[in-house]
Amino acid sequence: MKQGLFPFKYEVQKKSGGMTAMAGLLPYLEFGYVMGLSRAVENRLKIRPEQGWSDAETIMSLIYLNLADGQGLSDLDILEADEGFCRVLRKSVGFGKSRRERRGLEKRMRKGQSRSVPSPSSSGRYLSNFHDPEQEKLRPEEGSFIPAPNEHLKALIGVTGDFVGSVQRRSPQEVATLDLDATVVETNKREALYCYKGHKAYQPLQVYWAEQDLILHSEFRDGNVWAGTDNVRVLSEGLGMLPGGVSKVYLRTDTAGYQHDLMEFCADPHKPRFGVIDFCIGAKVTESFKQAVSEVEEPEWSRLWRKTEDGLVDSGQEYAEVCFVPAEMARKKNAPTFRYLAIREPLEQPALPDLDDQPSLPFPTMNFGSVKHKVFGLVTNRDLPGDELIWWHRERCGKSEEAHSIMKEDLAGGRLPSGNFGVNAAWWHIMILALNLNSAMKRLVLGGTWVGKRMKAIRFRLIKLPARVLYGARTLKVRLVGGHPSNDTLFQMRRRILSFCDSG
Repeated sequence: MKQGLFPFKYEVQKKSGGMTAMAGLLPYLEFGYVMGLSRAVENRLKIRPEQGWSDAETIMSLIYLNLADGQGLSDLDILEADEGFCRVLRKSVGFGKSRRERRGLEKRMRKGQSRSVPSPSSSGRYLSNFHDPEQEKLRPEEGSFIPAPNEHLKALIGVTGDFVGSVQRRSPQEVATLDLDATVVETNKREALYCYKGHKAYQPLQVYWAEQDLILHSEFRDGNVWAGTDNVRVLSEGLGMLPGGVSKVYLRTDTAGYQHDLMEFCADPHKPRFGVIDFCIGAKVTESFKQAVSEVEEPEWSRLWRKTEDGLVDSGQEYAEVCFVPAEMARKKNAPTFRYLAIREPLEQPALPDLDDQPSLPFPTMNFGSVKHKVFGLVTNRDLPGDELIWWHRERCGKSEEAHSIMKEDLAGGRLPSGNFGVNAAWWHIMILALNLNSAMKRLVLGGTWVGKRMKAIRFRLIKLPARVLYGARTLKVRLVGGHPSNDTLFQMRRRILSFCDSG
């Protein structure tokens, strides 16, 4: 009987041949080691100190799963089935350890070790250690609640800080532009709560470091937690994770960050280490703000031009300085004063004729003369020209929101494994480690056009390369397919990673 329509057929090789479909994932093993990622896991996490899979083996396997496009715990079996990758992984686990330490790793398994990565069931049990049932008992019947992380989840969050510090040592940055932003992770988990969009979700809040292209800090949250909740605390935690060498901090966020306590915190010159944080925050277009905007004279509006390679392009928007002091600030004797900008954009769609009840719009509008405009607001303590400030603030809509897309679509952050909050929080933070590892790989190792590539392109061009892993003369050899255009890239990656190791 024919196997199919076209003249070919499938056969299964009788002997294992050490084949791998992920030759391009192997440099990530080396890079994670050089950057101290597995060592940070070993130092901070003490969930499995003596028996079974070590903390580093479990966490790193889940990081590799994210990079290889695994969708859930069950895909660990696919990773295990890649014999060539597992051959290298087994050799890498004991690298850099003494003979005594390597023997200790071998004795951890009571019945011997037949796998190279933990099984889905073992990994699921491991992740359950990050869930705190006692915190769940504190949930109110109504309203939002942010469970406090247990000691294991705190340690996992600390690993992110260690990795960011490792990147900073190899690529020092004096400035940290932080984008504070939440993202909605839709889910069908029965235990999940409804978000403002009307569906069940979780809504973690991130602190993104633009200059390093890394997630500095993240707090996993339920879907019903407003994005503006505890922004000062989360920002303070992020500031505490900034490594040495950073001397100036900037903050950008949307209208969820329009809170007077956050603005006053940034403006406080007496904060330890960083002092005043220059910020630009989306301002809520309240009725009092609209009144202040309506008092702006028409000649005071300036055209907003976008700079392109071909010169200036009209954005179709105008901006103006607004004399506005919120009532809450006005009531405080020593409250700082901030600078407000308004941006307006004429609506192309005119009002529908002969319709008394015009449909409401999902954004604030104002009439200027006979034309209805969409209106935005910004508040800042910076003294940049208005147009520069606006474009600087809008940069957060590029990289930090792209990072959210990568988390949920390119990596496994959008496929949460459990109904238990702490399990999902750990899964989220492991995904962030994978995201940061890949981001550092692109910027520090690959460079060039690779920096702007998404995971889909990196997997197609680099990670998913076929090869055969052979062992002989006490040496592993990864035999690549001749003539592949990415072979040279792999060689260059290893040389670059080795130079990081040599430089400490």
